[in-house]
Amino acid sequence: MAFDIFGIENGCIDLNVCIDSYPEKNRGQRVRDMTWQGGGKVSTGMATAARLGASCTLCACFAKDAYGRFLYKDFLDHGVDLTGSLFREDGTTSMSVVVSESETSTRNIFFKPGNLGRMESADVRWDLLMDAKYLYISQTRDPCIRDAMRIAREHGVKVFIDADFQESLRENIPYIDVFVGSEYCFDSFFPGAKEKGLENLEEEVQTVRDMGPETVLFTFGERGLIGKSRENGYFTVPAFKVNAIDTVGAGDVFHGAYVAALVEGKDAKEAAVMASATSAIKCTRIGGRAGIPDRKILEKFLATGEIDGEELDRRAEHYRRAMDYV
Repeated sequence: MAFDIFGIENGCIDLNVCIDSYPEKNRGQRVRDMTWQGGGKVSTGMATAARLGASCTLCACFAKDAYGRFLYKDFLDHGVDLTGSLFREDGTTSMSVVVSESETSTRNIFFKPGNLGRMESADVRWDLLMDAKYLYISQTRDPCIRDAMRIAREHGVKVFIDADFQESLRENIPYIDVFVGSEYCFDSFFPGAKEKGLENLEEEVQTVRDMGPETVLFTFGERGLIGKSRENGYFTVPAFKVNAIDTVGAGDVFHGAYVAALVEGKDAKEAAVMASATSAIKCTRIGGRAGIPDRKILEKFLATGEIDGEELDRRAEHYRRAMDYV
């Protein structure tokens, strides 16, 4: 079977905790909500794309601990194919405690890496990549990822990156077709430039396009996004306004929805609108995955601005009890 999207990443598990504000030292604070959900840039993006209807296959290593078993099942529940994934006999799953503070609309992440090790080139089912439409990556430092980029180019598979700035990024931009960078990535490339206003940043976006990508976007959270492509020229898209509960995973969900939109044949700006709407809906529920809408919820929101929350509430409740299911 040929898949729309091929991704490589060992995911992690997030304990998402929402509080009103941090307590003083040596004091306590009541938790408003808490859930266990899967995390990881590519991992959550793939879950999003699959939930919106794209066919996705993920190459990942899973531990046999409870967290690893939960992550594996969660991907299958979202419709992500794991033919190219494997369990390792020894090893532990990476875990993060993500604390979101409503008073400041900020979050802090406390992480404990597992010891599975990253995917090696010898572990990867490259035949699954060769038949895909898009390779989905979030970094370029691992040799395995650079092998994937090379093989994708050789077989006409477009390379999509959810980019934060890394030392290896600049030299690998020529091998990327669709570049979507975070606000922090933009700041690393162009310090202070965003203060000119999003409508005045075409020169900066074109600078990245001149390095090789056919489409370049940068996202700025609640300020919206900027982009440039051959078919659309330079454009901006404002953020959708919702009652945001938790922004954890908003960027990951945006990227997954964006690739899903490209698979459908939408142009760069149309895809950005669809991805922005999907990300906004996600923010109405705790954690990175509970709020991911299905196609019906997304289309109603785009048409009316209303969010049908019953299904999302069921998902949130499922994740509150997630460790009961493994």
